[in-house]
Amino acid sequence: MSNYPYPMLNRPSMIWTKQTDKTSDLKVHEWIETAGDTEVNWSNYDVTILGIPLSKSSISTSAASENPDAMRQAWKSFGTYNLDEDIDLATLKVIDLGDVKQHVTDIAYSHKRIKEAMVAIRSHHPHTFPISIGGDHSITAMLVKGWKEAHPNETIGILQLDSHFDLRDLKTFGPANGTPIRNLIESGTVKGSHVHNIGLHGFFNAKELKDYADHVGVNYTTMKQARKKGIQQVITDALEQLSQQVDTIYLTVDMDVLDIIHGPGTPAAAPGGMYTEELFDAVQTAGEHPKVKAMDIVCLDPRKDVGQITVKNAVHTMLSFLTGYCKREK
Repeated sequence: MSNYPYPMLNRPSMIWTKQTDKTSDLKVHEWIETAGDTEVNWSNYDVTILGIPLSKSSISTSAASENPDAMRQAWKSFGTYNLDEDIDLATLKVIDLGDVKQHVTDIAYSHKRIKEAMVAIRSHHPHTFPISIGGDHSITAMLVKGWKEAHPNETIGILQLDSHFDLRDLKTFGPANGTPIRNLIESGTVKGSHVHNIGLHGFFNAKELKDYADHVGVNYTTMKQARKKGIQQVITDALEQLSQQVDTIYLTVDMDVLDIIHGPGTPAAAPGGMYTEELFDAVQTAGEHPKVKAMDIVCLDPRKDVGQITVKNAVHTMLSFLTGYCKREK
């Protein structure tokens, strides 16, 4: 690609035609541009989207590698205008960078490419807000490590919306989708006390993982606790605490945080999780905070989905976050 600074990326397989003759009521696929063969003026863009089609590192069987294209396909079902907030996202300039090149079997190589992609994004256009679409949750550790490499003097905090701790033992599981937060803590990239996990619940987390979380100081709020206090208040409190401790807050959304009714297309779908309106409110609130500087959406398996419920909820999650980001810009 001419003047394209990403040798570790492939162009997305799905390339929509941007509408230049419409100024309102755009569909999302008419709004988001695609990086291509022509020279790109990166200074024009506010947000970059990066696909990461990796699921080889998933502990449970998963086709999360197919999610980036599934979400792109669903863009045509959404408009850029958010009636609830009277905000048109089309005021933002968004570009789809494509997908990180992944090896068929070599997970370490794939992870290296993911880290390199984040470093490149922060080097070539650090003013843009990066949204990464996974892929399983192992990608989060690589993206955050890439951010740290690009910004070595920054302190990074994690706001994690998830049904699980993701603190499994690296010696047993390696850099998999059940270990990204432990990976970040044990590598010294992030302090345990700078992690806030919201959405844990039920019978899906081992006691030893809770004990580890307590030992390293991870902050966590169960779904039951969050509902009693109010999800928006819990998110606000977490953001306030993190903002006093860190320079950058990284938001990671594991789609299995949703109740199985709202997120059937996740490898670990379970009852007792968030409702869609709770998730949308949570990410919009995060989007409004100036220290939230990157986001990913992970662990969505389109093959397990029912009627695109989970895929469309993931797109809505991305757009809800950008609604908050628009309010921040105003």
